[in-house]
Amino acid sequence: MTDRPRLSIGLPVYNGEEYLAESFDALLGQTYEDFELVVSDNASTDGTQDICRRYAEKDSRIRYLRLPRNIGATPNHNHVLAKSRGELFKWASHDDLYGRDLLRRCVEALDERPDVILAHTGQAVIDGAGRVTVPYDYTLTTDSPHAPERFRSLLFEPGGDDFYGVMRADVLRRVKPMDSYHHADRTYVAEITLHGRFHQVPELLYFRRDHPTRAERANPSKRARCVNLDPRRAGPLHPTPRLLAEYVWGFVSAIRRAPLSPADRRACFRHLAAWTTSRVRPGAGERVEDRAPVDPAKLTVSVDALVAGREGRQA
Repeated sequence: MTDRPRLSIGLPVYNGEEYLAESFDALLGQTYEDFELVVSDNASTDGTQDICRRYAEKDSRIRYLRLPRNIGATPNHNHVLAKSRGELFKWASHDDLYGRDLLRRCVEALDERPDVILAHTGQAVIDGAGRVTVPYDYTLTTDSPHAPERFRSLLFEPGGDDFYGVMRADVLRRVKPMDSYHHADRTYVAEITLHGRFHQVPELLYFRRDHPTRAERANPSKRARCVNLDPRRAGPLHPTPRLLAEYVWGFVSAIRRAPLSPADRRACFRHLAAWTTSRVRPGAGERVEDRAPVDPAKLTVSVDALVAGREGRQA
């Protein structure tokens, strides 16, 4: 590893022992190798610390940080970004899987397109056993040269997982750090797309794992999810109506902060007004994993063939 790697991967984790080793294998087995893996352990109480230390001893690209107390998922996500050193940055989840060419293809896409600020790949949802359950066809127009169109698409179309793409770190440091109200990740990505175009590599290389202990499943209510994101949300000053109001205001604030022309700013506010007053479009705001699963036998993709390290663990 070089003194200053080109890419930083930030992996915040709390009690992730069930799938963490698989994610480590998939990331460390990438064909693109010029990266650091910044792991921030949010005071886990299971075997997460042992797994992290074991992998860090074997691979010098891992920087393992352990927090003395659980600060919540959102502050931990912001923490790994603050500790990163690369010119490019990517968040990773402890329970997801990654095709072995994901990083290489995303970095190549950014190098070939200087005006693109985020690159990601095709994705699918997998279950606890790593079987594809929900394929996803990315239809968002985040590649548009027009900021209002990118913003409109993120508001109204079924969302992807652009949050987990490879991004230019200087852009991330120009936007407001991610907050912890309901769906704050969506307002965060919306602000990023107001700064530049996204590019989707047309290859299925990202696998989002959906399982019963995933944060959204384990915390089904909006309030419970926000407390998981930041324990300070547990107080009486953070009722659900406030969390929802902060969500809408997050979009307003993003438009006000973004480097837009007056005409583009007005267009974004018009799209936001339409979104807040009418949710008649089916699937608006829908997440990929909320869709009905499909029969894995009907899919032609093989996760084992795409993800580094899977074959060795199956033996």
